[in-house]
Amino acid sequence: MGAMHLAPPVPRFAANLSFLFPELAFLERFAAARAAGFRAVEYHQPYGFDPIELRERLAAHGLTQVLFNLPMGDPARGDFGLASLPGREAEFRDGVREAVRYALALDCPQLNVIAGVVPPGLDRAEAQATLIANLRWAAAELQLAGIRLLLEPINDRDVPGFLVTTSDQAIALLDAVASTNLFLQYDCYHMQRMEGDLCATIERLLPRIAHIQFADNPGRHEPGTGEIAYAHVFAHLDRIGYRGWIGAEYRPSRPDTRETLGWFERTQ
Repeated sequence: MGAMHLAPPVPRFAANLSFLFPELAFLERFAAARAAGFRAVEYHQPYGFDPIELRERLAAHGLTQVLFNLPMGDPARGDFGLASLPGREAEFRDGVREAVRYALALDCPQLNVIAGVVPPGLDRAEAQATLIANLRWAAAELQLAGIRLLLEPINDRDVPGFLVTTSDQAIALLDAVASTNLFLQYDCYHMQRMEGDLCATIERLLPRIAHIQFADNPGRHEPGTGEIAYAHVFAHLDRIGYRGWIGAEYRPSRPDTRETLGWFERTQ
């Protein structure tokens, strides 16, 4: 009799280490995530750390790396993503190559691109054309490495001037790029602020979605602190057959992150 292959538990949650466990130094958050019961992690940027050291942390705690962002530029210059900025295409491409180097070292299957804030004086149509060209190049480059490229719409209340703010905008860009290696990253917090109707939208766009993130609204804290019925959302994701990872990207409302994990314990 052959071995029985059991499906992984659904839904599958990843701890976002840029947001969770801020009471600890970053490299200590891997152990904390595993101790809390997470089997996967994501975070915004790995580039300030040696990829070998990060890989060792993942291995030591039995964690899977599921996502991080492409380089987002220089915050001191006001950058929040480079992909839509004309004249900085070479910098964007260098960033993609650096991200691929890290992703291969960390066995990370997907990378998220932050489209960027449109600076004063830049025509939004020109920014969008730049974004499409950069996405087309990056999707092809990542495909050669066996890595998916994701595009995330972000609400323009928290990030004024952000270029891609709704799921339909993002889908239109995916269609314009026309790559089989470009997918939607759907952040429930951002989309609740911009459009609502989370469950119906996720179900409609399910074939295009490669990753989901969440936080409650308002406040961007853990489930149960705001208006989103996450028990219903998580059950809906299971029911419609979403099999990707779900990133817990929220700001803990209490000094000890462990005190905000009741939502996670209930799903286990």
